[in-house]
Amino acid sequence: MTLNRIRNVAFLSTYPSRECGLATFTQDLVRALDDVDLIDSPKVIAVSDSDEYQYSDRVIMEISQYDRNSYIKAAKQINKSDIELVVIEHEYGIFGGEAGEYILDFAKNLEIPFVTTLHTVLPCPGEKEREVLRELGKRSAKVVTMAKNTKPLLKDVYEMDLSKVEVIHHGVPYRILESREKLKEKHGFSGKNVISTFGLLSPGKGLEYGIEAVAKVVKEHKDMVYLILGQTHPAIKKRSGEEYREKLIAKVNELGIGDHVIFVDKYLTKDEIIQYLRMSDIYMTPYLGKDQAVSGTLAYAVGYGRVIVSTPYRYAEEMLSEGRGLLAEFRNSDSLAEKLKYVIENPEEKKEMENKTLSLGRTMMWEDIARQYAKMFIKTVEEVRLKDSVVV
Repeated sequence: MTLNRIRNVAFLSTYPSRECGLATFTQDLVRALDDVDLIDSPKVIAVSDSDEYQYSDRVIMEISQYDRNSYIKAAKQINKSDIELVVIEHEYGIFGGEAGEYILDFAKNLEIPFVTTLHTVLPCPGEKEREVLRELGKRSAKVVTMAKNTKPLLKDVYEMDLSKVEVIHHGVPYRILESREKLKEKHGFSGKNVISTFGLLSPGKGLEYGIEAVAKVVKEHKDMVYLILGQTHPAIKKRSGEEYREKLIAKVNELGIGDHVIFVDKYLTKDEIIQYLRMSDIYMTPYLGKDQAVSGTLAYAVGYGRVIVSTPYRYAEEMLSEGRGLLAEFRNSDSLAEKLKYVIENPEEKKEMENKTLSLGRTMMWEDIARQYAKMFIKTVEEVRLKDSVVV
């Protein structure tokens, strides 16, 4: 049964001008889907935690994050609309209630199929976290994960039916850019070994270990510069101001490496992120938590073929397998330093790692990822329609 008509899809997620990785992900995906003929321009149901956000016309309704009734009301409104499929972008801290349980009120009241995309898969969830995700998985027509190595968890921990689980990579924006050397020259880093980390700053990023590692390597490699790119996460800023950034700056000063560590304290545009990545010799993610199932920043670094030095969180383990980067131990600056030195001192190996990473990165551009999502959406709607039309 093939229905050759345009699908109306809506994404339930945070959305710019709210500043968070999930909002950027959703904006990138819906824009890429605009160019896929089979899908009508996708709409967004934005989850708002305040009234300060200015949304584009793409946002057709808002859910108030901490208001349970808002979720029910939104589901009922969608049921009366021409939307055929909803995509729930699931991340912790985005939905109200204990362990984000208000999203279940939305799911239970929705009368059309929905797909759930998972941005974090906890291997050892609390009872409530497990219950919420298990229930969401049960009610979903499809579940998208961005790493194959989360599938056993979805089955064993969350009791999900693996026949409805799809693996689709995190997307990466495509840009044609000048060479690494030209960009270094433009930014005043000619002749430097550039290490970078980008994303919203928060204590879980483990940047203190990255700074300590740089202090160890710089003794032998004076041409090294470490760029810490991005502003403090708005939720952290609201709670504790710039305490974490100030601690990092104090550590840099204490270690006497002020000339080798540069903080770029701003919310970076995608073009800025990609330019910084393009001029980096090494991309470093010294994250502290094993459980991170996806990292948009790491996906971008893979997309642009950078050598990555990372702690072995779940997503990094998968993306850096087959010689695409180097894994260091958690909370261990000696281990990070050893991996940084290895890359700097072995240019041939570095080149080989870059090529391996780039060959995976080329499959992760948003254009390809959007096509994969579109095919899945159409198949999902058709399967549900077919099931509903079978007379028992």
